[in-house]
Amino acid sequence: MASAVSVVRTWPSACRFGTATRACHVAALRAQYDALVIGGGHNGLVAAAYLQKGGVNTAVLERRHVLGGAAVSEEIIPGFRFSRASYLLSLLRPHIYRDLELKKHGLKVFMRDPHAFTPMLEEGLGGQPPRSLLLGSDMEQNMREIGKFSEKDAKAYRAFNTYLEKLAEAIHPLLDSPPVDIPGVTQGPLRRRLAALKTLTPLIKTGLKLGKNIPELYELITAPITKILNRWFESEPLRATLATDGVIGAMTSPSNPGSGYVLLHHSIANSARAHGAAIFTEQEVEQVLVGPDGCAKGVLLKDGSEVHSRVVLSNATPHITFKKLTPQDSLSPEFMRAVSEIDYTSPVTKINVAVDRLPNFLAMPNAADGTPGPHHQCSIHLNCESVEVLEAAYREGKQGRPSARPMLEMCIPSVLDPTLAPPGCHVVSVFTQFTPYWLEGGRAWTDQDREQFANSVFDWIERYAPGFKGSIVGKEVLVPPDLERIFGLTGGNIFHGAMTLDQLYLARPLPSLSDYRTPIKGLYLCGSGSHPGGGVMGASGWNAAMMVLTDLRRG
Repeated sequence: MASAVSVVRTWPSACRFGTATRACHVAALRAQYDALVIGGGHNGLVAAAYLQKGGVNTAVLERRHVLGGAAVSEEIIPGFRFSRASYLLSLLRPHIYRDLELKKHGLKVFMRDPHAFTPMLEEGLGGQPPRSLLLGSDMEQNMREIGKFSEKDAKAYRAFNTYLEKLAEAIHPLLDSPPVDIPGVTQGPLRRRLAALKTLTPLIKTGLKLGKNIPELYELITAPITKILNRWFESEPLRATLATDGVIGAMTSPSNPGSGYVLLHHSIANSARAHGAAIFTEQEVEQVLVGPDGCAKGVLLKDGSEVHSRVVLSNATPHITFKKLTPQDSLSPEFMRAVSEIDYTSPVTKINVAVDRLPNFLAMPNAADGTPGPHHQCSIHLNCESVEVLEAAYREGKQGRPSARPMLEMCIPSVLDPTLAPPGCHVVSVFTQFTPYWLEGGRAWTDQDREQFANSVFDWIERYAPGFKGSIVGKEVLVPPDLERIFGLTGGNIFHGAMTLDQLYLARPLPSLSDYRTPIKGLYLCGSGSHPGGGVMGASGWNAAMMVLTDLRRG
């Protein structure tokens, strides 16, 4: 997900992060805690750390044998460690990194510079390699790279970055705070109204930062990304490279309204444990316990045992939280209908590949000694020669067919962290779009379908980097139903719900449910299905924890 917003991208050490997320049963699970967190994904762990730090005795209950949720690292092929469902750490909120002392607790972050590489499929001119686009923090070098395609775009790129960075900086207060408490401001006793007015502060800060640029932010979050990019640039490789950030992880095309926001939008367990939180794996929650007073009082585990608490935080998707974990008679039919309407459509298939040598791209051939080049550490955009290529891939996915020429975003984290693979070998993550949850005619994916799609992806990589297919020593193909089954991502959606305009800020996940509280007192959402949404940023966990601490103090 190469972004024009941040000039440097980061990469968590999957090996060290994975090691950090292996939970130890250092103490027995007790029958009573102040707070229980369902799910040991990154937001659940952030919430647990802040609650425990705030003096709330907290336990995390994770269904799988390992912590981390969709950001987990696992050795799925002997000797090769993969971040199975995610691969970049570009959105982690800086204050969380500092507050929880994540560096001290084992989170090693690798800075990627350059961060985006887009090779072309074309015949080289005068015997030269095909052209490519390499973007990083060096603006002068970026302009030279873009100038290979358009001198006009090269001159415009600096101003475009300034434009995006200004808007991104302005919305930071909104990411680190719950949405405005509309019911509190508009109804209820005066005391509540006065307290609710404080929730307007982040919105006011954003407005003051934006000033006369408020219309620009409004346009960016509502317009198709193509409208924005076409105004700034004329070269297709640059527009397509930047457009990928408007559609990554979303079943949308660059020409659909709202794709501009996704462009703008773009170790924890040890810290939680260090603050005293109890963390348990292989503890699957069967149901949230609701008392006669209608308040959450703990959870029922799959083994039949009960664990009681004052509050329960769910890091699961809203669908799982309310449709599977909450007693249905505790929620109104109207609310359940609204929950059923949340959009979880996903276009993503993640392919994890173990290779015995570096890919050798025609557009930037490998060094004779096999040393990785700057482009190997990037998000490598394949089939991104033009926006129309992305549009065509989207249209096929919407028709229930995996894209014949899929949009590919490829990363090789072992270039920066050699501990992830045996000497001379590498781990390759391929984020692919567009693949539907159900195939044409409502048919479920079969192993043959997975194999066929993976082969198609590898054929395309082979065209850019001949010899890639011969370097493969193992693979894992995770289509949307696999992402749902393994990681609890409803619909296979990596963001816990589509990041569309009708499911953001005051409407995430529902207009009636945006302050992390639920209709059941004492039950909260803390996952990416709540504001501000997906990405490995931890903001949902932080905001939810702050809300819980406030409520507990009030009694």
